[in-house]
Amino acid sequence: MTAPGPRARTVVDSVGESATRTAAAALAATLVAADVVLLHGDLGAGKTVFVKGLAEGLGLDSDAITSPTFTLVHQYTGGRLPLVHLDLYRIERIELDDVGFDAALAESGVVVVEWAERLARPIAGAICVLIRDRGGDEREIVVER
Repeated sequence: MTAPGPRARTVVDSVGESATRTAAAALAATLVAADVVLLHGDLGAGKTVFVKGLAEGLGLDSDAITSPTFTLVHQYTGGRLPLVHLDLYRIERIELDDVGFDAALAESGVVVVEWAERLARPIAGAICVLIRDRGGDEREIVVER
């Protein structure tokens, strides 16, 4: 067995929510069914804003996107691909299988996980997104795939 090759890395400087959403929509255009996007960033960095941009890029209603902090999982359908949105902020460590989302929907759509560092184990092949708050409305978005 050979080791996986180096991951492609893209860095985007974002000023304002609109630019963050645009960067996410560009990523969404490249996503296919069963892709997993793991979001990392401090509280208030813009992870949910990024998910709204993913939704826009998938043809979903971004106004319907809210952080599922208390419910853990929200599912959205009606676009190019369904979106399963998890927020693990209130969880210490968890197996993705234990969250209770619809695995069949996830296989036919895109799964995005906020606070992905709280997953008990890495997800092979996942796209990792780190959002760094640079102060004010400035963010650095690092995408590794």
